[in-house]
Amino acid sequence: MSSVIVFGPTGSVASVAALTAREHGAKVFLAMRDTQKQIPGLSTKEEQEGGFERIQADLTNPDSVAAAVKASGAKRAFTYVSFGSADHMRATLTAMKSAGVEFVVFLSSYTIAGEPKDVTPADLIAYIHAQAELSLDEVFGPHNYVALRPGGFVTNLLRFKDGIEAGEVKIWAPGFQFDCITPDDMGRVAGTILVQGPRNDQRKVYLYGPQLIAQGDAVVAIGKIIGKDVKITIIDEEEEALDQYLEHAPSKPFAEYMVQKFASTSNELTNRACYKTGVENVKLYTGKPSMKFEDWVEANKGIFSV
Repeated sequence: MSSVIVFGPTGSVASVAALTAREHGAKVFLAMRDTQKQIPGLSTKEEQEGGFERIQADLTNPDSVAAAVKASGAKRAFTYVSFGSADHMRATLTAMKSAGVEFVVFLSSYTIAGEPKDVTPADLIAYIHAQAELSLDEVFGPHNYVALRPGGFVTNLLRFKDGIEAGEVKIWAPGFQFDCITPDDMGRVAGTILVQGPRNDQRKVYLYGPQLIAQGDAVVAIGKIIGKDVKITIIDEEEEALDQYLEHAPSKPFAEYMVQKFASTSNELTNRACYKTGVENVKLYTGKPSMKFEDWVEANKGIFSV
């Protein structure tokens, strides 16, 4: 049985990646900062009987990463961007490789529309992920990792759940469109590639949901599915929008970036890199089409309750 290591398995994508890797026959090491935290979708009994093992690691601490990899004996790793990394994860990735990892599946972003080296710092989210991809290029080489580039996470809509429950959502740029890719779809693709490798020699794997929906329309649709009439109130002042984003963003620059990004509603399907391929990739790796937005909300109604 081969061993893989999944960093951050308490996250919605990484937890599914871990479960999928196990389904494909791998021994799965769950690399966690806090080894006492609950892992979504995995009961204690299932974890103990199912070929999983917890191990302590912190992506901001390369020594802990190296120790975890050595203890696991894993040759393959799933990871995501560490926003607190001062060197774009170079030291962490170097630690992984020196400890024995040979292949990495990295959760990147669709905002990288082309070559990572061409992304400018002004495009903040794309730039951070692009720099991590460049670090992967230099540490592992371009053929020893796969960058998953998913679209807009459907879970981003959870920031509106308080308003949905209250019956009124104040929203900046209601016309901004999401493809609403689900954690399950991203995680299943990640776990499959982690164990089996990429198909068709893909190294940058775009992943999208099957339809675009404006975030204002998505909020109203969520309300209908959970039995709430939701009024949309448009925020038209950037300062108020910034205050709202600061409640969820990791830093003020991120919040400022998101306010400006969402203000542009000219993000039609044609501006999403490899959109058709990204939708098809979900089925290519999972055997099932991308999950529809409404179906995901119906299956996860409980998480929109306050």
